[in-house]
Amino acid sequence: MAADARDGEQVEAYVARSHQTEVTVFGGEVESVSVAEVDGVGVRLIVDGRQGYAWAGSLDPEVVAETVAEARDNAGFGSPDPHFGLAGPEEVAGVKVAELDLWRDGLAAFPAERKVAFALDLERAVLADPRIRGVRTAAFNDAAVEMAVANSLGVEASGRRTVCSCSTLTLAGEGTGTRTGYGYSVGREPADLDLDEAAEMAIEKAVRLLGATQPKGRRLPVVFDPMVTASIVGILSGALNGESMLKGRSMFAGRLGEDVAAPGVSLVDDPTCPDAFGASAYDAEGVPTRPVPLIERGRLTGFLHNVYTGRRAGTGTTGSAARAAYKSTPGVGPRALRLEPGPASPAELLVRAEGGLYVQSVTGLGSGVSSVSGDFSVGADGLMIRGGELAEPVREVTVASTLQRMLFDLEAASDLTWLPGGAAGMTVLVTEMTMSGG
Repeated sequence: MAADARDGEQVEAYVARSHQTEVTVFGGEVESVSVAEVDGVGVRLIVDGRQGYAWAGSLDPEVVAETVAEARDNAGFGSPDPHFGLAGPEEVAGVKVAELDLWRDGLAAFPAERKVAFALDLERAVLADPRIRGVRTAAFNDAAVEMAVANSLGVEASGRRTVCSCSTLTLAGEGTGTRTGYGYSVGREPADLDLDEAAEMAIEKAVRLLGATQPKGRRLPVVFDPMVTASIVGILSGALNGESMLKGRSMFAGRLGEDVAAPGVSLVDDPTCPDAFGASAYDAEGVPTRPVPLIERGRLTGFLHNVYTGRRAGTGTTGSAARAAYKSTPGVGPRALRLEPGPASPAELLVRAEGGLYVQSVTGLGSGVSSVSGDFSVGADGLMIRGGELAEPVREVTVASTLQRMLFDLEAASDLTWLPGGAAGMTVLVTEMTMSGG
């Protein structure tokens, strides 16, 4: 890559290769099988404060050379920005590279017909329960991803990982009384998956909502299921994104060092945790990842940054560059965001939430929650909490507050659960929210 750079230029190549499989079944038959093999290169070139980018779906040396030339041409049309620049020795020096074993050969050795059989077995396991009248979907998914990045400043990095999962969405009840339940199991290879666990989870969640009614609105404690918590934390990460902060599109803009949550609340993005399915030793610019404390004991301590946003903010990169694929320039994003678990068990939180609502699933997160204003209003299904236990089911209620208020009213349980994606789940209690019902 150094040989491709002319005087005054910085050149970076980002190479990615992936193999992904998605199997869905319905009614004992295969509904779809999708196998995607993707490899390609993205080239970023910076000269005179201008950035150009080009990509190609081939690793042929001649194609790569043409892609470098295209990136150089594109840089000529870019707007100058003094903060443009690639990761250099100063960004990688002094950061210990995490030793992570994220690849399992067992995934490649698992043939397509067994993936189909796995999904069919999952559907049969769910339908074996007489309380279940149907399965909306049963699926097996996997991905094997490899990446490498190198630039003319001497930075080189590579990594690879595997992940697979099975999931099902089940139906219990009849007519307008139909309720759904979602179950899953996730691992790095098929041997890690627990088909029975996924089936039992989906069955339980669907069946326990049968007979759900709409309660009267009131203010009450709310306990969130781990999967819901992971989705909320994922949206919250938008407010902790350095790019959003610099644009003023974060509810935390200008609040660094202030108390933004209860003293017991800490939030960290730690891609070096091997249990996280988004773990990686390097980010998408070749910078070593590291634990990034964002909220410590209630105080806002930082934002996620790549090289560009870190230079603009004057703080430097946090090793948080992310790319959707080789076709895009690096943005900013979490890989393993988690609330620090608290000492209480989920059962203990239910006791503390007496008379409250346990939220099992939500709708409208994309439109009802804003990491800019902090507004929070979502549809929810779940169960009331009586005597420290889950009691009568409720449906189609709305729970509302603000993310700012929720963080001050939040207590996390001890059941940290890693899910696919960039955020972990756990049971959490928010001591007061507004529930609107019938």
